[in-house]
Amino acid sequence: MDYSKFKSGSDIRGYALGDEANPLYMSDEMVMRCAYAFAMWLKNKTGKDGLYVSVGHDSRLSAERIKNAVIKALTSNGVRVADCGLSSTPAMFMTTVDIGCDGAVQITASHHPKDRNGLKFFTRDGGLDGSDIADILRIAGEAEEFIGNENEECEKCDFMSRYAEILRNMIIEGVDDKADREHPLKGMKIVVDAGNGVGGFYAKDVLEVLGADTSGSIYLEPDGNFPNHAPNPENAQAMECVSRATADANADFGVIFDTDVDRAACVGKGGFEINRNRLVALASKIALTGCNGGTIVTDSVTSDGLAEFIAANGGRHLRFKRGYRNVINKQIELCKSGIPCPLAMETSGHAAFSENYFLDDGAYLITKLIIEAAALAKKGQTLEGLIENLREAKEEKELRFKILCDDFRPEGEKIIELFENEAKNHEGWTACNDNYEGIRINSADGKGWFLLRLSVHDPIIVLNTESDEIGGTLKMCKAVHDVISTAANIDLLDISALTDYIKEKQK
Repeated sequence: MDYSKFKSGSDIRGYALGDEANPLYMSDEMVMRCAYAFAMWLKNKTGKDGLYVSVGHDSRLSAERIKNAVIKALTSNGVRVADCGLSSTPAMFMTTVDIGCDGAVQITASHHPKDRNGLKFFTRDGGLDGSDIADILRIAGEAEEFIGNENEECEKCDFMSRYAEILRNMIIEGVDDKADREHPLKGMKIVVDAGNGVGGFYAKDVLEVLGADTSGSIYLEPDGNFPNHAPNPENAQAMECVSRATADANADFGVIFDTDVDRAACVGKGGFEINRNRLVALASKIALTGCNGGTIVTDSVTSDGLAEFIAANGGRHLRFKRGYRNVINKQIELCKSGIPCPLAMETSGHAAFSENYFLDDGAYLITKLIIEAAALAKKGQTLEGLIENLREAKEEKELRFKILCDDFRPEGEKIIELFENEAKNHEGWTACNDNYEGIRINSADGKGWFLLRLSVHDPIIVLNTESDEIGGTLKMCKAVHDVISTAANIDLLDISALTDYIKEKQK
C-alpha cells in the first residue's frame, strides 16, 4: 500500500467509517503501522528508549476503534501511554508541557465529515511538519513488524480537567477581580456552541465555574454524527446558529469551536459575527498591546483592510501562505531571528500566540478575548468596538475548481503561471509583489483584488476575490474566466463553479 496518500499537510487523514475497500480507509493495521512509525521516529528524535506518549481523540464515531489500535501498537513496542480519552487537540500538546510526555497523538479530522478521521502528532516543540509526516508514513509502509511484545502499561489520564484549570487560572489572573477573585466572570452571559465536538468543556468547566451565565449555549454534548451543523467556524450555517443563539439569549458574547477546539470564532452582543478578517483584526489588536511594531503573520487571503488596521495599531502585517503550519513556522522563524511576532493566524480561526508555545489553540484565543471583554465591560465598551475602524470589503467570494487528474500539482502550477504572465500586460492588473502563494492581482476595474492558489491538501485551485464596490467580484470573475478559458490544459480543470457564479450574478 502507498501510505504517502494518507498525508494531508501536517496530518494523516483518511476514511474511518464505511467500505474497507476504500484505498484511503484507516484500517486497524494502517493505524497501528502509523503509531509504530511515530514511536520509532520519536525514539530517533529524542534518543530515548523509554518513551511516554499521550493519546486522545475528538468526538468522532471511529475514535474508540482507532484509539485502541494506536495504544496497542505503542504499548507493545515499549511505550508507556497516557490514555486521555475525549480531549481537545491543544490539550494533547499541553501534555508534553505539563505532565512531561515525550509525544502526543490526537485522533481527529478537524471539521471534516463524520466518516473521516486522522492522526495528529506533537512533541514538546509543537506539531509536526509535513516532512515529518512523510517520514512517518514511509516508516509505516516499510515496516515488516509493527506489533512488539513488550506490553508496556497504559494509564487513564483525565488531562482535560487540568487543562480547564489552566484556562480558569488564566482568566482569574487576567481579569484580577479583587471583589470576587474566584468568580471574575460573574454578571457576564456567554453562549457556547461546541458543534457536538469536544468544546462543551469550555462552558461547563471554565466559564460556569468562574461565575458566567452560559444558559442558551447549544450543542455541548459530544456526538460524532454532528447532527446540528458542521463543527466549523468558517461554515455559514454554523455562524448563523451561534449568532442566533447569542441574540436569543441576550448574551454579551458568543463562542463557537471546531470539533477539536484548535479553531474558534465568536459573536458580539446581538449576534454580530466576528470571524475571518474581523477575528484576525481583533486578535491582532490584543496581541499588539505592549508589542508595538510587532509582526502579525496571516494566511494569503486576508483583506487589504486588515493590513491597514494592523498598521494603524502599530503592527506590521506579513501576509504569508495558507495552512496553519505555514503561518506558525513563519512566526517561529521571525521570533528566532529577533523580530517580535506575537500572533500568527489564519482566517479559518487557527490562532497561535508566541506566548503560548506557538500553539494554535481556539480555547486560548477565546480566553484572551473574554479577558479583554471583561475589562471593556467595566468601561461600558464592547469587543466589537475595538474593530469599528476595520475597513471591510463590499463583496467577497471564494470559488473552487477541481483539477481532473492524479498528478494535479503541475497542472495547477500551469494555471498560476498563466496568470503571472497575463498580469504583466493586462490593463488595470497589477501583481502584488509581497505575495508568497499563488498569484494575487490588484484589479482597477473590479476595485479590489483576486488570488489564485493551489489548495494545501487537495487537487483544487481556489479563487478568492474581494471588491470595494458592489458588482466588483463579478467583473473580476468574468476577467478570470476569459483568461482561464485560453489555457492549454483547460479540459483538466472544472470551472463550472466560476461559470455558474457569473450566470447567477448576471440574472
